[in-house]
Amino acid sequence: MHNVVISGTGLWVAPNVIGNDELVAAFNAYAQRFNAEHADAIAAGTVAAVPESSAEFIEKASGIKRRYVVDKAGVLDPARLRPKFDPRPDDQLSLQAEIAVAAAQQALASAGRTAADIDLVICAASNMQRPYPALAVEIQDALGAGGYAFDMNVACSSATFGLEQAINAVKTGTARAALVVDPEICSAHLAWQDRDCHFIFGDVCTAIVVERADAASAADRWEVLGTRLATRFSNAIRNNAGFLSRCEDRDPAERDQLFRQEGRKVFKEVCPMAAEHIAGHVASLGFETTGIRRYWLHQANLAMNQLIGKRLLGHEASADEAPVILDEFANTASAGSIIAFHRHRADLARGDVGVICSFGAGYSIGSLVVRKA
Repeated sequence: MHNVVISGTGLWVAPNVIGNDELVAAFNAYAQRFNAEHADAIAAGTVAAVPESSAEFIEKASGIKRRYVVDKAGVLDPARLRPKFDPRPDDQLSLQAEIAVAAAQQALASAGRTAADIDLVICAASNMQRPYPALAVEIQDALGAGGYAFDMNVACSSATFGLEQAINAVKTGTARAALVVDPEICSAHLAWQDRDCHFIFGDVCTAIVVERADAASAADRWEVLGTRLATRFSNAIRNNAGFLSRCEDRDPAERDQLFRQEGRKVFKEVCPMAAEHIAGHVASLGFETTGIRRYWLHQANLAMNQLIGKRLLGHEASADEAPVILDEFANTASAGSIIAFHRHRADLARGDVGVICSFGAGYSIGSLVVRKA
């Protein structure tokens, strides 16, 4: 068995920014139009009125102030409220592959590696733009990497689940070095017409290089001390869209064909589950939760992270103990904890120990305990 390190990370940021105020303006215009068009049915009680949103509501509910998106015009069009992407021919690089290649090239450069050094590519994301061929294989080809590649979907835990597979491949010698990319175009599966969630997601792509410790040359290396995964079935976060939908004669606009959740239930069930998972993982490696230098947590909701941090540390975690990128990026599904790690690790000293953890639909939780080499 080989010791494994994280030797490089990359981050692709979507080109357009949507602040809460302009998002609310578009949503409220939609709500007013909907309520006017359905005034009689609303008065009769057969249709529910759409309540208006506000920037204050969004920030209080989530901690989100803005988000990056691939397409802004379509999202802010009250008559559309979803991104508008141009179709691409089969011989053109796919959208998710394109942003994954950009993030991967950054990660390879920071690791001091080229694509030729990579034996495994995992595309791990909450949604893939097609069933096959695998996005990972297209990314592998576009980069010029060798070996093998596959896609992985475990919702918001996809990145940490993918990292464990990559780490195990390097540890056992199946791959010399592996690349995990997380192209999250969450704007495409968000119900922008739903006040309770229209503000949640943004678009981004992260990438991580893992390789054998004895072969790594990057100055910034993070020894992987352990990984741990857990799942428990729940319907509290769900999206029913899939290839069977067309056989069920479903309307693609039906509410269950997009992201939906029971927010209060998720908060109540996931917070203790995540805190217990992390505490158990840290203890199994001989550490105290209060002795962990930094927690790079999943970025779904500020209140969730505050509660988890308090359970682990005994007090509300500071920005130094558990950095937040949610206010800038919004929820970016599996990429959130990786953005936090990418943005907030340079100041740690040799020997400092940290935890990367994500949690989401499934329920699923994945954690990595790492130490700065």
